[in-house]
Amino acid sequence: MKKNVFWMIAFMLCFVCGVNAQTEELFNGKDLSNWRFIVDGDKAPANEVYMIRDGFIHIQGTPFGYMYTEKKYKDYTLEVEWRWIGEATNSGIFMMIAEPKQGNAFPTAIECQLKGGDAGDFVMLSGSDLDEYVVPANGRRPAFPVIKKRQDSNEKSAGEWNQAKIEVKDGKITVYINGVLQNQGTNKVKEGHIGLQSEGGPVQFRNVKVSL
Repeated sequence: MKKNVFWMIAFMLCFVCGVNAQTEELFNGKDLSNWRFIVDGDKAPANEVYMIRDGFIHIQGTPFGYMYTEKKYKDYTLEVEWRWIGEATNSGIFMMIAEPKQGNAFPTAIECQLKGGDAGDFVMLSGSDLDEYVVPANGRRPAFPVIKKRQDSNEKSAGEWNQAKIEVKDGKITVYINGVLQNQGTNKVKEGHIGLQSEGGPVQFRNVKVSL
């Protein structure tokens, strides 16, 4: 009897958690109506850099910049799939973006690096910080400090889809690339916009969703 009661309680807790969880599709497969756009120095119209192609988000990679969500988010799990069109170049996922500034390609934010071979690295943009970052022995902080990923690269070949799963809880960021834990960092900032970067070459994104 006690065993039956235990399993009944466990089932009810799972049900309640499932009901309370909310998932938002950040890309509906048709348009980018819930996103805003930054292009470095306003060198090109946003619709020439960020577009829909074959039902996917297609980012040209040049000029530099990023697209970001209208809303700010905190305490969430973000899932994103990406693939390179041609050779693997450079892009990233931005988290906790502070107020975006038109024409400024590098906001105050934490980047989950997607650059070929480095997916899962953290890059601290425009003065942002992570508690785990150690300043080099020479005392000079680079313009874009990096915390390297934990494991060897586990990315798939160019043209194949990769997945990034990023959990953000009370400022702590945990990154999984293709199911492998690659990085963790702690930010004093708790919320902000989510962004997808243009930097390098063509890249596509799909299945972009956030669970709250």
